[in-house]
Amino acid sequence: MSGARQQAVGRDEDGMRLDRWFGVHFPQVTFGHLQKLIRTGQVRIDSGRAKTNSRLAAGQMVRVPPLDAEVRRIEQKADSNDAAFLRDLILYEDDELYVFNKPAGLASQGGSGTKRHMDGLLKSLPNKQGEAPRLVHRLDRDTSGVLVVAKTRASAAHFGAVFRSRSARKIYWAVVYSIPNPRQGSISCFLAKQIVGDTEQMAVVEQNYPGAQHSMTYYSTTDVAARRFAWVTLKPVTGRTHQLRVHMMQLGNPIIGDPRYFNIENWQGAPGLGEGLHLHARRIRLPLRSGKEIDISAPLPPHMQQSFDALGFDANRFDVKDQDPEDE
Repeated sequence: MSGARQQAVGRDEDGMRLDRWFGVHFPQVTFGHLQKLIRTGQVRIDSGRAKTNSRLAAGQMVRVPPLDAEVRRIEQKADSNDAAFLRDLILYEDDELYVFNKPAGLASQGGSGTKRHMDGLLKSLPNKQGEAPRLVHRLDRDTSGVLVVAKTRASAAHFGAVFRSRSARKIYWAVVYSIPNPRQGSISCFLAKQIVGDTEQMAVVEQNYPGAQHSMTYYSTTDVAARRFAWVTLKPVTGRTHQLRVHMMQLGNPIIGDPRYFNIENWQGAPGLGEGLHLHARRIRLPLRSGKEIDISAPLPPHMQQSFDALGFDANRFDVKDQDPEDE
């Protein structure tokens, strides 16, 4: 729409409020922008001034001002804000990929009721061909930390193969209930989705259960506090949905703040603990197409740093950077 136009109010729109009428015909116009258009006299009813709550009558003519340029400006501003938000999360960048420090609470992809997610925000960082970067692996909404995103189709194919072949070495940090016994070991079991109440979650099942997938994680206890909490380092071999969360529950040491899998009765926390899932994708090491490797770490999110401080855990003391993750 390049110029102002007059649009008639339909019979079935008799008595409709002007703001609702605009919402039906021009959903791209925000309520705040509509108020501005009305306040400046750009929207009129039968040539008269209008208000957002004006009631329309069938047959009346509504003056609709030019919208495309302003809507495009608003969209560009939103894209600019999204791009700035993402750039603040960058831990590493080259011609082929980004490594972001995904915050807890931000989903990797959209789903039911999820409007803001990494996959959507990435559209604000198009490459030279105008293509949005591509996710090559995922983190749960409430899990923070390193998230790899490919800039091109070729790099997406490469890193997709890297993750499928398990050539990417990942380290997670978690704060869990009680102290694992034994303090170091592996968890190997089959997982499948099950309906629990009104929600769908992962459960440990027999190998022949429909949809069962094998899962495996190495774990080690890094530090403990008051015999009630442990800082655990996790190294997943497979990458199943909620794998680490279910594995720690299965071990009897569910992750603090897990809304789905923390199942300790009469649980009492400790003063100063942060709120939220205490699971962080701390570090990733993976090969580039050039043959070189990158080794990237993400700082703890605020709620986990708060808990580390409260429990006396020192991230710097045990964070060895010059060894292979499998050898730590």
